[in-house]
Amino acid sequence: MLKKIGYPVVALMFIYLLTISIAPTLFEKNLNLVEFKNARHLSSEAKDFFDSLSFVADLHCDALLWGRDLTKRSNYGHVDFPRMQEGNVALEAFTIVTKSPRGQNFTSNSADAFDMVTLLNFLQGRGPRQWFSLYNRAEKQARQLHRLAQRYNDEFMLITSQSDVKRFVDRRKTNKSVIAGFLGIEGAHCLEGKISNVQKLFEEGVRMMGPTHFFDNELGGSAHGMSGEGLTEFGHQVIKEMNRINMIIDLSHASPKMIDDILDLSTRPVIVSHTGVKGTKDSPRNLSDAHIQKIATNGGLIGVGFFKGAIHGEIVDIVEAIKYVRDLVGIEYVALGSDFDGAATTPIDITGMSYIVQGLMDAGFSRNEIKAVMGENIYRFLMKNLPQQ
Repeated sequence: MLKKIGYPVVALMFIYLLTISIAPTLFEKNLNLVEFKNARHLSSEAKDFFDSLSFVADLHCDALLWGRDLTKRSNYGHVDFPRMQEGNVALEAFTIVTKSPRGQNFTSNSADAFDMVTLLNFLQGRGPRQWFSLYNRAEKQARQLHRLAQRYNDEFMLITSQSDVKRFVDRRKTNKSVIAGFLGIEGAHCLEGKISNVQKLFEEGVRMMGPTHFFDNELGGSAHGMSGEGLTEFGHQVIKEMNRINMIIDLSHASPKMIDDILDLSTRPVIVSHTGVKGTKDSPRNLSDAHIQKIATNGGLIGVGFFKGAIHGEIVDIVEAIKYVRDLVGIEYVALGSDFDGAATTPIDITGMSYIVQGLMDAGFSRNEIKAVMGENIYRFLMKNLPQQ
């Protein structure tokens, strides 16, 4: 009897272990792609100027979702620590994804659809604690970045305050191999309806959070949900709590009504970490002129995405969106917000940021404008809006 029971169990365990060793890599390789059609060039002038930049930064990357060891260089996906160093990228926002509906799209998604992140957690061999709790998933990914930082030979800093940013910039003056990241969250559904979880996530190091992701939740409507609603009463409580503790509000994926409600309510500047603009691509994913202007009036920052939902797909399209924001409200309100590793197809990985500089040069941007877009605007925003200590 033991043999009859034991052999099938051993076989199932072997199949599961084999699955978790292979499936996550195959899963990601089909989702985080680099594709471009137009021929690219990089002049010596653009390369030298890019190499001279001391603070290149990006506002959105979902690499923590995939469970890759980010301390090792990978030949797939978009971001890891060695490629940050190779690509002269000083700072990356590592954003946490806890739920993603099957068949997600930019027009209409139900919160009740099958959750692909549950499947991914199972395939990655993560325990039942992450299978059934969105909060636990957020906590796990936050702690994962802490552990990776500790393992990376003192060359990766986790940023949680203005004083951290100052220390980081000072270190890079003598060692450009030092890189940094800060933690964000896509979708406050991971709060599980508990206002106390905002503070708990802050204590885990999270410094930015978007109220919604691809579906409506307890805070209100997603740009890709079913209701189109604004902030709920719980949503009002969360925004006020985020303002109180200096957690940055990320309007990416919020419904137009929710964007208006948050801009009316928030006493602090906001970020749109990864987006496009309707003026260059008319998509539900992208910001209207009116919202771009309201975000600028709020003192906020707009991160232009590299993914096909935000732009048409090439470097020139990223530059076009950046130019549109600059011409509408000013260069100080626009930055980079790639959506690297966000189940997204982009024209570069993180080693290709120099091509953005080339594109900006080709479009007639001044060197000071390029410095602002490539990272100085993010530095300025963090130095005004992170906690001091």
